[in-house]
Amino acid sequence: MVIELTDVTKRFGDRVALDGVSIEVHPGTVHVLLGSSGSGKSTVLRCVLGLVPPDEGQVRVDGTLVSGATRAALVKRMGYVVQDGGLYPHLTAFDNVALPAQVSGWPPARTRARAAELGEMVGLDENTLRLYPRALSGGQRQRVGLMRALVLDPPILLLDEPLGALDPIVRAELQTQLGTLFQGLGKTVVLVTHDIREAALLGSTITLMTGGRVVQRGSFADLLERPAAPFVTQFLTAQTLATGR
Repeated sequence: MVIELTDVTKRFGDRVALDGVSIEVHPGTVHVLLGSSGSGKSTVLRCVLGLVPPDEGQVRVDGTLVSGATRAALVKRMGYVVQDGGLYPHLTAFDNVALPAQVSGWPPARTRARAAELGEMVGLDENTLRLYPRALSGGQRQRVGLMRALVLDPPILLLDEPLGALDPIVRAELQTQLGTLFQGLGKTVVLVTHDIREAALLGSTITLMTGGRVVQRGSFADLLERPAAPFVTQFLTAQTLATGR
């Protein structure tokens, strides 16, 4: 499924979150939105999800304009993952995973089978899925959040800084695991991150943003070897020095 933003501008009061942003995400690819905090990355995802309407421009998913009238149908075709999984604390891990299936009217047996399949995919066993979020590690909560996003097998997967709250060792482990999952799933993925290692490892296409604008789009090699503006080199260099990578 193609995701298209065309000349999208979004303001929150006097602040311009997106300033004439145009992005095209091709089917079956992993498109990384890279940039520092406040660059507009997460606002792009919210526009795709129809959570915030653009003030100018258009957002289309598979040719359908995202609007109040179409949002409900389109959201069913998207899985959404946020930092720390975004789990409901009063539900077990299994119940968090099962929630979209229950809302969609799946019979319990089908839901259990799908949860078991996804648990095996991400490395969580049945006993772990009986636990409440407070008893899970950060990495386990993130895996549960991913399972919940995948339970209905949506063609689009949107991830907003999914690994941002994890310690470096767990983060590196999950980055590798996500790369393997993305290759096997063949879904259209949009991943928001500020981490250049994550972008380089996971993204087939990277869009670097700052101040609500697109600075450069291309592969990691394009950004590294053929920067379109001084900011590109400054961003990559600054983060490399800060992380020692």
